[in-house]
Amino acid sequence: MALLGNAAVAMWWDILPPQRDEFQEWHSREHFPERMGIDGFLRGSRWTNIDGGPGFFVMYELASYETLTSAGYLQSLNNPTPWSAKMMPHHLHMVRSQCRLLASYGAGLGKAMLTIRLSPLEGMAGNFQCYLEELLQNLAGRRAIVGAHLLQTKTPGVPLTEEQKIRGGRDAVADWIILLSSYETEALQKIVDEALSPSSLQKAGAQEAMTSAIYALSYSMGAHDLKVP
Repeated sequence: MALLGNAAVAMWWDILPPQRDEFQEWHSREHFPERMGIDGFLRGSRWTNIDGGPGFFVMYELASYETLTSAGYLQSLNNPTPWSAKMMPHHLHMVRSQCRLLASYGAGLGKAMLTIRLSPLEGMAGNFQCYLEELLQNLAGRRAIVGAHLLQTKTPGVPLTEEQKIRGGRDAVADWIILLSSYETEALQKIVDEALSPSSLQKAGAQEAMTSAIYALSYSMGAHDLKVP
């Protein structure tokens, strides 16, 4: 299984140009090490929009779904550092999904990641999941594709955190999430035009509304990176 563990936090947001340099320093030097120091956090990765826009995709891979409600994670969310409190208001158009991992194929992270946020038609969830799992397993074997994954948002019932309050309230959430990783951006663009095109996904049982984008790997850190030899 390519993704580590059985759960993830998948997030999308925009950072405007005046804050981008400081954001990336904070996120790399303080925020990633803080999150990776929480028991159950296995790997974090940050991705930037390939078209040069303000968008970021960030994912934390977790040992289990229960990590989302662990004392360590909630302690961090409710006690942001001064630098975190400064940067949180600049996370614009935040989509934050706390997810169970439904399927994962391949191994490792490539330099490019396709993310698709979508929902099945009413009554089609079971058939749609079977279709996607078979499709993603096949796509994981294609040239240049190193990982193909399916996530489903299952938001735990916890009170609004201090970090969310700083950002202005509850974050938007995705429903189902397709992730496709590659060492070649062009390979992802070809798949978006074919097997994972909006028309193909709708024929298989997806609702018309969906959001698709390709991101380039900016930084990744694993929990093992914090261990002192």
